[in-house]
Amino acid sequence: MTGAADRTGAPGPVQLGVVMLCHNEMPTATRMARVWAEGGARVVIHVDADVSRDAFATLMTDLAGQDRIVVSPRYSCEWGMFSLVRATQDAAELLLERFPEVTHVLTVSGSCLPLRPVADLVAFLSRYPRRDFIESVTAEDVGWTVGGLNEERFTLRFPFAYRRHRRLFDRYVDFQRRWKIRRKIPEGLVPHLGSQWWCLTRQTLLAILQDPRRPEYDQYFNRVWIPDESYFQTLARLHSNRIESRSLTLSKFDDQGKPYIFYNDHCQMLEESRCFVARKIWPNATTLYAHFPRPAQGAPSAAEPQPERIDRVIGQAVARRRLGRPGLYMQSRYPLKDRENGKTSAAYAVMQGFTDIFPDFPDWLGQRLDADVHGHVMAQHGVEYAGQRRIGPGGLSDSAQLRDMDPRGFIANLIRVSPRMQIIQYSPRDQQNLNWLMATDPNARIFVITGAWAVPLLHSGMPFDDIRRVAAILQRTELAQIDVLNSVWLKARTRIWNLGDFCARPAGALQSVLRDLGGDPESAANLPAMRELAGMGRFLQRLRNAGLRPQLMGDFPVTDTLPTKDPA
Repeated sequence: MTGAADRTGAPGPVQLGVVMLCHNEMPTATRMARVWAEGGARVVIHVDADVSRDAFATLMTDLAGQDRIVVSPRYSCEWGMFSLVRATQDAAELLLERFPEVTHVLTVSGSCLPLRPVADLVAFLSRYPRRDFIESVTAEDVGWTVGGLNEERFTLRFPFAYRRHRRLFDRYVDFQRRWKIRRKIPEGLVPHLGSQWWCLTRQTLLAILQDPRRPEYDQYFNRVWIPDESYFQTLARLHSNRIESRSLTLSKFDDQGKPYIFYNDHCQMLEESRCFVARKIWPNATTLYAHFPRPAQGAPSAAEPQPERIDRVIGQAVARRRLGRPGLYMQSRYPLKDRENGKTSAAYAVMQGFTDIFPDFPDWLGQRLDADVHGHVMAQHGVEYAGQRRIGPGGLSDSAQLRDMDPRGFIANLIRVSPRMQIIQYSPRDQQNLNWLMATDPNARIFVITGAWAVPLLHSGMPFDDIRRVAAILQRTELAQIDVLNSVWLKARTRIWNLGDFCARPAGALQSVLRDLGGDPESAANLPAMRELAGMGRFLQRLRNAGLRPQLMGDFPVTDTLPTKDPA
């Protein structure tokens, strides 16, 4: 099997060669080398020079007698530096020299796991014998790089290792930017980027390695940042007749540029992807290593990989890790103002003023909705859970002290831990530090009866001087809250009635409440027990006479008589 084209121009049989780059987990790397070799591939392993002598000696002992496996000269490889390219070059040259029958060269790492039989990959390559499978995208069009160094990685110099000398790296980049120092890209080169895991034909790889200008290219890429993702990807554009811009290795990265790691519970997902190779595999993923590669069943299958589903799942997982769950605040990614992934996790309702008019309103509403209808959860004395429980959903305490340590977290947890809608009562008498949160939360449904706080005062029996003082405080509090609800940043759905308008048509108002919350509007026909409002007009006039101008109350006749004797 020479791999050369016959006299008719048809390509010969495909023989796969594998360049394996290893820097840790030598037992796993040894096992994977055997898998590739037993599948018929020729393998050249590069072991990082930083690997201990004992670990390297063990690998050599374990692979002794394997005529399909060769170890290349070792280099100390640094992430982001040219040493990785150099190691790949030398290993590829050794592979092509030692195994002249090799027609295609695949690059893998020691943590790459073949998912399908090697014969399947050979059958696939046989369908496209002249194609080079290498991800190759122009620097200006790439969309996955992290750090703002797309074009600049080719025009600046990067002599310092990013991970070991981060401070020097950043300072030198800033220095070049400030003084507008730029490198000249070699004539004829158009920089391209892509995955370092590729599969090239022997002809293309030889053309890259034997290019007369290779010393010039090597010198240039020696100061390019992360050249293993650009060297072969750029030069392949000069020498390949047919580039298929994709990698045959399933390799995903998160928003920080870190590789996505596959664990045991990804087994089914990986199998459904029908990909040939996956990286990066957790070293202790015993289930994956036992399950893959799948044994051959009948003739080799050249079926196309189907990574689309796994791409979506991984994309969702990466987004979840970056953004978190809606309404779940974590110390590791505590949200910036208005940049959280949802202030809360589900729809909820805030009912303000209803218990002032209807003392039994929570029970009445709870009978008409599939929801947890709580009392005043932000009350000064403590949390009033539905059913007067001491412990709320998710084990939340009714302690005001614990709640007020993190009110935002409290309300978010209350909504998140319950499968049912949460409905809370609210009042100017309650803690007010959640007004902006609820007003700017698209999940909030806020129903307000302005001025309803005056109804309990009407029946309080307190000395009028105390009533006037309390009324002034409650009115100022409510006016400030209404200003929040009238702001341009409002995102909650709101319904606001003044006391007079609501009391004129309470059934119609409650019908709209039930309709908005998914209940039966007709069930509002039986109103809950309502406090007596006779004398409200006179009461409000007394407040005016005492120097307080009631606002947002609506119209009440002053001729009403007070429910108690009025000495004035």
